[in-house]
Amino acid sequence: MDLSTTTAIVTGANRGLGRAFAGELVRRGATVYAAARRPELVDLDGVEPVALDITDADSVAAAADRAGDVTLLINNAASTDGGNLVTGDMTAIRGVMDTNYYGTLHMVRAFAPVLARNGGGAILNVLSAAAWKTVPGNTAYAAAKSAEWGLTNGIRAELAGQGTLVSALVPGLIATSTLLAFAAEHDFPLPPEDLNEPADLASFALDRLAAGDTEILDQLSVRTKRALAA
Repeated sequence: MDLSTTTAIVTGANRGLGRAFAGELVRRGATVYAAARRPELVDLDGVEPVALDITDADSVAAAADRAGDVTLLINNAASTDGGNLVTGDMTAIRGVMDTNYYGTLHMVRAFAPVLARNGGGAILNVLSAAAWKTVPGNTAYAAAKSAEWGLTNGIRAELAGQGTLVSALVPGLIATSTLLAFAAEHDFPLPPEDLNEPADLASFALDRLAAGDTEILDQLSVRTKRALAA
């Protein structure tokens, strides 16, 4: 797809990878709706901030009405809360599932008709290699991302008939403040060679999306997938 003629909506665009996606799309000539629960925190030039809580169906519907010209949906917004499945707080566990799985599904259901009207377009879901391999401390998040991976595969089949490309970005480690804080708290090693800078990852993912890839992996995710298949 030609990203220079794309109109995109990016969720969680006020920081981290979402902000990097929005900025890179603008750099490539796209029209960008930068969606966030607090749109006043969106500090990028050349984007249109949009108030959006992906766990609120009314908020999602309002965003779809406002952004009726969208041809690319990037589901980046996520929650990393939840802790462990066996010992964690159930409210937090439900919250991480509500954001990563049901929030993404809310967005897909609202924007699939928009994409269909605009020629098919594409959806990029930001997943995580934690969907395939997890560690104690983030097992609830890993389970939610695993569910979102299954969701991505399902909607790919369902939306093929309307010509919508559905792609999954499955990164290993991203140098966000959230990951760095988790690593420090749990004494979790972050090998520099496997750590993605948000801007670099966004550029790489958009290159692969433009090429039509349905699964976009970084080096760590490639190794993880190969190890699981061995």
